[in-house]
Amino acid sequence: MPYVKIEMFSGRTHEQKRKLVASLTNSLCENLGCSPDAVWIVIDEKSKENWASGGNLISERTSN
Repeated sequence: MPYVKIEMFSGRTHEQKRKLVASLTNSLCENLGCSPDAVWIVIDEKSKENWASGGNLISERTSN
């Protein structure tokens, strides 16, 4: 049972997430020889105001 957890900033569309999980599932099945029903993917969306890098909140950067 492959399990993938993705942490990313919120703001992606439903269609973007749908394409992402379909692509990841296909790749895992191709490389691991498992069935799509065995693949679990969790998308954990994060707010940019709750992440920081270099001492600055990501939400305050001019180019996110």
